[in-house]
Amino acid sequence: METININRKELKNIILGYGIVVAVVNFIGFLLANSGGMPITQTEDYKVWMDFMDEYSTSITILSVISFMIPVFLIFYYRYIIVSKANARIINLPFAFSLIGSLGWGFTFVMEACYLVAAKVKYHIDISEIMFVSFLNILQTSICIFTLAFLILNFIHRKMVLPRLFPEGNLGRFDVGVKPSVRFLVIVFYLSICIFPVFFITSSLINIIRNNNIEPNYKVFVILGFIMLFSFIILWTFCDYFTAPLVKLKQGIQTIKAGDYEHRVDIVSSDDFGDLADAFNEMSDSLDEKNKKILAIQNSIIKGMAVMVESRDNSTGGHISRTSDCVKVFVEKLLESEQGKSLTPEFCGAVIKAAPMHDLGKIAVDDAVLRKPGKFTDEEYEKMKAHSAEGARIVESVLSQVDDEAFKTIAINVAHYHHEKWNGAGYPEKISGEDIPLEARIMALADVFDALVSKRCYKDSFTYDKAFQIIEESLGSHFDPELGKVFIACRSELEALYSGYNSQA
Repeated sequence: METININRKELKNIILGYGIVVAVVNFIGFLLANSGGMPITQTEDYKVWMDFMDEYSTSITILSVISFMIPVFLIFYYRYIIVSKANARIINLPFAFSLIGSLGWGFTFVMEACYLVAAKVKYHIDISEIMFVSFLNILQTSICIFTLAFLILNFIHRKMVLPRLFPEGNLGRFDVGVKPSVRFLVIVFYLSICIFPVFFITSSLINIIRNNNIEPNYKVFVILGFIMLFSFIILWTFCDYFTAPLVKLKQGIQTIKAGDYEHRVDIVSSDDFGDLADAFNEMSDSLDEKNKKILAIQNSIIKGMAVMVESRDNSTGGHISRTSDCVKVFVEKLLESEQGKSLTPEFCGAVIKAAPMHDLGKIAVDDAVLRKPGKFTDEEYEKMKAHSAEGARIVESVLSQVDDEAFKTIAINVAHYHHEKWNGAGYPEKISGEDIPLEARIMALADVFDALVSKRCYKDSFTYDKAFQIIEESLGSHFDPELGKVFIACRSELEALYSGYNSQA
């Protein structure tokens, strides 16, 4: 994630401006939410409560001021975090300041509840009605302040501040903590235009009834309750209507970003979301088609390089295509076997795709060595053995711009380790057992089998009986014994494959 560098003076001015907006909204919200008034019914308990408030008015006033100073300290603390530590949090200023601005009323209610409990303990009065009215007023005040502050600050933030600070957009590159989701925004906007007015009317009606000793008509409250419930049902429907398709589209974009160009979003709708999903799927189809063309070109280039290397070698004509087909037969059998239960089709496909690259390192071997018809000297053999490590380097370079990291690793391992042996006597690293990557162990079997049954300038081809006998005898020394058993089980398919080659010769 990137960091944001904003002029500190400008940042402080923005925070100061937002703080002033929150303060004004707190005053306006207090007037709006409490316009219904507190109950004035002069019950004995209420008179005792008012006497208690008068008796401790100084300390209560001080504590009330402290309760509203807490959000001020939180705003200054948030300002400190933004300015000195995490400037990216400026992106979430409307949400943070709106929440902090409404917290003072929560602290006020907690303190008022403490006063009421103290009055109950001292004078043994019934505080339930006073507590209920206090909670109702503070709740609607907090809701009013939060929604009003967020609507105003969010409008200023989106329309004025963010475009000036980030004209290029792309805010997703910054770690900003919690971001307001579409569901959250729908809830805030819906609270401001629907639920809060109903809540306000209900609260005001309760206050009017209590203030004037009117016998309440409970049918009205039942109707208002149903209206409130219906409002929440509509809110849930709205949230689902707006958030569900956006979540699918966001997940689709992340999937495409990860390289799965075949992904589609299943949004069936006749509105703008449906049009957006159709456009997304058309884009995905186009990307998938272009990606497949690029991969086809890439595979052709890689295979062409392998064939070019092979054309320099007098002894291995057709080796690349034969070993590739051999690997394909082998991994298909492996997927059906007990040993291959943990393997994925993606892994097996990558091994098949990487097989033609296993001998690319021979491009760096001198012609005098590579094209020598007879047996190598010790010095020549050492030069030939260097093709494994060189092949890994070449494959890594050729595939450097490929996005599929798993395939790159498999291809590099195939080139680097396909001459390693189970007992550690191979080359170039002399690793053994399961330290040898699985893909290299698979390639080793196919590579040796082709060498055994193919005619070379220095030997005749072995019979299938002889070739499979050699492989079976080499299980646990040259080859992975469990993989080798599966390879031997491919005998009928491999014989049919190589008989086809012989008939075309």
